[in-house]
Amino acid sequence: MKQHLSRSEAPQTIREIVDSKDREPIIDRKSRSLIIAAALMALFLGAMDALIMSAAMPTIVADLGKLHLYSWVYSAYFLSRAIFLPVFGKLADLFNNKKIFLISIGIFIVSSFAAGLSTNMTFLIIARVFQGIGAGGNFALVYIVLADISTPQERAKTMSFASSIWGIASVLGPTLGGFIVTYFSWRWIFFINIPLGLLSMAGLAFFLVELREKKKKVYLDFKGVITLSTTILGILSIFLVGGRTIAWFSPQMAVLWGMTLLSGVGLYYSEKQAIDPIIPLEFFKNRGFSMGNVAVFLSSFSIFALFAFAPLFIQGALGRSPMQVGLAMLSLSLGWSMGSLVLGQVSNRLGIKRAAVLGSLLLITGCLLTLRFSVNTTMVTCFVVFQVVGLGMGFVTLATLVIVQNSVNIADLGVATSSNQFARTLGGTVGVGICGGFMTSSLAGAIDKLVAKESVINNTADSVLTDLSTNFEALLQPEFQSRIAQSTLTAIQEAIAGSVSIVFWIILFAAFLCLVFCILLPSTKEPEVKALK
Repeated sequence: MKQHLSRSEAPQTIREIVDSKDREPIIDRKSRSLIIAAALMALFLGAMDALIMSAAMPTIVADLGKLHLYSWVYSAYFLSRAIFLPVFGKLADLFNNKKIFLISIGIFIVSSFAAGLSTNMTFLIIARVFQGIGAGGNFALVYIVLADISTPQERAKTMSFASSIWGIASVLGPTLGGFIVTYFSWRWIFFINIPLGLLSMAGLAFFLVELREKKKKVYLDFKGVITLSTTILGILSIFLVGGRTIAWFSPQMAVLWGMTLLSGVGLYYSEKQAIDPIIPLEFFKNRGFSMGNVAVFLSSFSIFALFAFAPLFIQGALGRSPMQVGLAMLSLSLGWSMGSLVLGQVSNRLGIKRAAVLGSLLLITGCLLTLRFSVNTTMVTCFVVFQVVGLGMGFVTLATLVIVQNSVNIADLGVATSSNQFARTLGGTVGVGICGGFMTSSLAGAIDKLVAKESVINNTADSVLTDLSTNFEALLQPEFQSRIAQSTLTAIQEAIAGSVSIVFWIILFAAFLCLVFCILLPSTKEPEVKALK
């Protein structure tokens, strides 16, 4: 029978490596600065990649078609990134950091090039899977390398550089995406990664040296990785094909449900038996750990779905430009950053649990306001509503992270931190997938009804509108819009708005659930005593 390692014996997590203070780097200051710059460049590429997509996706789907695959472009990236981040972290304990880091950046560059050359959505989704693998490696290796090359006294300052990269990416990503799509081509949101990635590789190849003795053996939860991946893919597939490609009560759907449930059961038992599980089930007996991670899962479900489908509403229903889409997504990102900054200043006075509850209330308020969106909604209204949602997310994200960290012994901070990040990514993956399934199914039904109504199509040629039944991504193509009557275009925009409103209802439900779990969080303003031992 397998023996579980105690947490003091388990392989180091990223956080534990960062916190380690038993080694002094031997590296000159100039080389160290160049390594930091190269590593942060790799982090920037991965951090910006998800955000830059939000402004470009409506244009991409208008060009490549297959609107029903819209959410897979996001979900494929998030899922592969979440799964491979801990994998690369374990590989870094076994092999040379430089080689592993260069491999992960290389995967990201090659897959970015492939994504830019995509001629259909299927190829783009495959490229996004590999982009997620590369990004997962980049995220893992950046923090490990920065910790390795810094003295204990410099480590906090070095890590603050990495934190600032996320803020910069949140500002640049949406606006840069809108700018590139407006003045160049959507393909350049991927091609831009190539020169920046090569610069990062060059800096690491020439200056990075190995400073840490490697382990002879690490424990990688392969069964957990496989069963988790198949379970999440099964859940996403059910909602993405259900009701349209496969009937909800068909034998095929029953088989899909059965395989997903079987995979979920396999995940549970594999994690119970794993020496170093990817999902540490024993920690979920801890109230702060379990409630905090579920709350951040649900909040991420809401905000990432909004990031994915709000651009479709703004460009498709409101008829705005990709640049305006980028600015709207910028307001969401800025609200998120602002919420985290504000909470950092007032957390001691407000209390962490109160902050989480307040954040979830703001999230609910913003989601409620999205239900009032229509084809007559102004961009100013969108900016304000997205700011409220982002502000709430900033509160919930930081508050739940602190509560999860404070709920465990200090030796388990790495497990707590990585589990919270994993829950956030997983929430976004599932949220985008489920919302995408309902949205595309609703839109397809609305367009079918629209095409069938003689009173709506007016004098428009049948051949033009017939395309919508099988090619409803044409709704986002300017050349198609120019060939139909204004009354028909208005009806189409209302159909898009109505379909995206399904997403707004779903994220509101998730936000209410988030509030419930925030209320269930332990009531502590200060870290638990056991966390300080």
